[in-house]
Amino acid sequence: MAEWKCSSRLRLMAFIALLFALFSTGSSTAQVPVLLWSSDGLPALPPSAAGHIVSTDQLTAYLTSALGSGPRTVVLFLQDKLSKDDFTVFGGVFGNKQDSAFQNLEAALQTSSSSVTLPALEWSGSSAIPALLQEELGVSPLLVDADTLTHLSINSSANNLLLINLPYCTNAHKSCKEVLHDNDEIIGNVLSVMKDKKVKYTAVYTGSQPSRVISETSISGQPVGRSLLQAVTPSVKPPIMFNGTGGPCIMLWAQNLNVSLSSTGAWIDLAADTPTLTGSFCNNSNSLLVLNYASGYTLSFAMSQRFFPVSARNWFSLNSVQLQANSLTASFGSRSIYAPAEYSFHCMSVSSFGDALLLPNSTNVNASQWRLNFVDFQIQGFSLANGTDFSYASDCAGFFTAGIWMGLLTSLLMLYIFVYGLHMIMQLNTMDRFDDPKGPSIAVPQSE
Repeated sequence: MAEWKCSSRLRLMAFIALLFALFSTGSSTAQVPVLLWSSDGLPALPPSAAGHIVSTDQLTAYLTSALGSGPRTVVLFLQDKLSKDDFTVFGGVFGNKQDSAFQNLEAALQTSSSSVTLPALEWSGSSAIPALLQEELGVSPLLVDADTLTHLSINSSANNLLLINLPYCTNAHKSCKEVLHDNDEIIGNVLSVMKDKKVKYTAVYTGSQPSRVISETSISGQPVGRSLLQAVTPSVKPPIMFNGTGGPCIMLWAQNLNVSLSSTGAWIDLAADTPTLTGSFCNNSNSLLVLNYASGYTLSFAMSQRFFPVSARNWFSLNSVQLQANSLTASFGSRSIYAPAEYSFHCMSVSSFGDALLLPNSTNVNASQWRLNFVDFQIQGFSLANGTDFSYASDCAGFFTAGIWMGLLTSLLMLYIFVYGLHMIMQLNTMDRFDDPKGPSIAVPQSE
C-alpha cells in the first residue's frame, strides 16, 4: 500500500513537471506534447535537459523498447490540435484542480503503473504518430469510440491499435475549456471500458498538430550568448554659438524656442530651424545675440555684465529679449535671469506668462499679446573659458523650495511643542512630607 502511494506521488509529480515544463521550453519550432501511461509498465525515459525537444527518431527508439516485448493493446487518443499552452491555461496548474479540464487524464496518470510525459515532440505531420505506432505494432488503427468499444471483443494475445479521435475548439457554441473537458470525459469513459474488460493497455494522448505555433525567427548572423543592450541615445543638437574676434563669446541652447503672436494662437518652435547670427556682437561689458530665421522671425538677447563690490565679482544679466515679426517688435524685460560672469544661466522654463521670468514692456498694442516660452533654456554671454562647452550653470531653481520651507517650519513647531512639554514636566514638584501611619497625622494650617 505504501509503495502504491509512493508511485502515485511520483506520477503526480511527473504530471506537474509536464505542466511546469510548458514554461521552460523556449523553442520557436512547432511542437506537440505526448503523454503515455500503461497498466502493464513502461520503460523509464532517459533524463533530458529542461526545454529539450524530442525528435521523431528518439520517439521511435523509445516506442521500440516500450512496445517490442509481447502483444500490446495501444489506445491512441488523437486530438485535432494540442499544445503545451492548453495544459497551462486549462490544467489548473496552480492547485485549483476542481477547475482543471483534465481531471480524468490526471487521475489516469496517477493510478497507472507507469507514465511518461514528453512536453515537446518535434511535429513533422498530422499522421506522424499514428504511422509510428502502426509501424511498431504491425497493425492498422481501428477507429472506435466509447460506445463501440463496449461491444468490441479485444484479442489480448495479438497487437491492437485503437484510435479515438477527439475534436478541438472548432465549435462556435462551446469554449475551448468546454471542448477539452468533454474530451477528458471521453478519455475517462474509454479507460473505464478497458478496465471493465480487464485488458492491459498502453494509452497515448497527443495532437495531430499544434494548436498554437510560434513563428520561427532565424538567429543566423546574430551573436550567440549574453550581451548588453545599449540604449539608443537621442541625437542632441549643438548649441548656437557666436564667434568673436578671440573665439566663441556667446552660446545659447534650448530644447524649444516657442513663440506665439496672440494669447490664443498656435505655438511656433523656432529651435527647429537654423538661424543666421547677423547683427550679433560681444565685448567685455555687453553682448547681443541676434537669431535671424528664414520664416521672418528675429529673436534678440541683450546681456551685460557689472562688477558688484559686495560679492567682489562680476555678474552678467539678461537685460531684454526682443521678438520681431511682421514688421512689429515686442520687447520683454527679464527678472531674476542673472549669474556670475564666469557661469552660464540655465532654467527649465523661461516664459512671459504664468510664473514669468520675462516681463512684457512693449507699448505696441499689436505686439502686447505676443508670448514666449523657452524650454530647457541655457545661455552664456561672457567668459567662455571652456571653448565650445558651457561653464558651470547657475540654475533658476532656488535652493529652498516651498516644500523645504514647509518641512522646516513644521519641524520647528513640533520641536517647540516638545521642548515646552518637557519644560512643563520638569517643573512638577513632588511632596516632601508624607503621612506616617504609626505617628500623628500631618496638620496643615488653614491660615496659609
